[in-house]
Amino acid sequence: MKVTFPHMGYLWISLKAMLEYLGVEVQEPPPTTKKTLILGSKHAPEFACLPLKLNLGNFMEAAEIGADTILMAGGCGPCRFGYYAQVEYDILQDLGYKYQLVVVEPPEKHISEFLARIRYITGGRPWWQVINAIRFGYMKARVVDDLEKLAQWRRPREITPGSTDQAFSSALQLIIKAGHPRDIPKAKLQGTHLMNQVQVDERKPVVKIGIVGEIYTLLEPFTNLDVERHLGRMGAEVNRSICLSEWINDHLFMGLIKGTRSSKEARRAAPPYLNHFVGGHGQESVGSTVLYAKQGYDGVIQLLPFTCMPEIVAQSILPGVSADLDIPVLTLVVDEQSGDAGTITRLEAFIDLLNRKYQQKEVLA
Repeated sequence: MKVTFPHMGYLWISLKAMLEYLGVEVQEPPPTTKKTLILGSKHAPEFACLPLKLNLGNFMEAAEIGADTILMAGGCGPCRFGYYAQVEYDILQDLGYKYQLVVVEPPEKHISEFLARIRYITGGRPWWQVINAIRFGYMKARVVDDLEKLAQWRRPREITPGSTDQAFSSALQLIIKAGHPRDIPKAKLQGTHLMNQVQVDERKPVVKIGIVGEIYTLLEPFTNLDVERHLGRMGAEVNRSICLSEWINDHLFMGLIKGTRSSKEARRAAPPYLNHFVGGHGQESVGSTVLYAKQGYDGVIQLLPFTCMPEIVAQSILPGVSADLDIPVLTLVVDEQSGDAGTITRLEAFIDLLNRKYQQKEVLA
């Protein structure tokens, strides 16, 4: 058995660590590229959202290098993601790929449901070993999130262009190479040291932008056209409303790990603009925008794949939030036709707007 899974940002680092700790042979897909998108778009339903097309391309590329088992998350509610695993599997079967499919559904009532599904793919490993492996994967996710936050702060303030990305890449390698939970603290210390070596101008004025939207589009740089790096190089500090470790804690660990940001905060902030669950992260997108406004952020960017139903609901509500709370909101919709040039132009215009607003605020102060 060679297990593969779709790319979603740095999720592969955590999954690979967890599965290899349990003795499972892993074959992660090659990095997502234009080739991945072309493969997936060719065989996916035309109006399926971009994540399905990229996942499909990931699986096709992974099969070319020996993968034979898919580990895929499931879901429930109005978002179509809940049946994407089966749709992708059926398409692959029709194309002649001989995959086995293991769908890991989020636990509905107790974490033991999640543990049981992981134990299934590992061939009945002892419970203590499964729990340690999941803990190991989560530790890596949390450290990577911490390093990303350092990069988000340092990128707009760096003195030498590109130095933050170079340091982040080196720090990431340290986390990837950590082969045991006891190696994580040292790797985190070394990675943080590398990030802190990046020279910055702490007095440089920067605008602060919150990024909300559908989780796959938020976490996968190829999908969102590397919006975080572009914004950082334009002089904007960004904060993402969803981080991988937070999502794991909320949806797989049922919030058992305390001291981390929870999506419950965003859902509580959403009323009266959106009072109920609409699938995906639609309610959280609205609530997070409210929170960013209250925290003094200069603007918010919503990212969503074309045809994403929960985010379309949020998109229709955000202009009202923007007007009431005086926070500019830019919505970016991505699909297989999206390109860097148009996106960068819109980001530059948005940054110009925020800079003018920021300067007016400074004058009044």
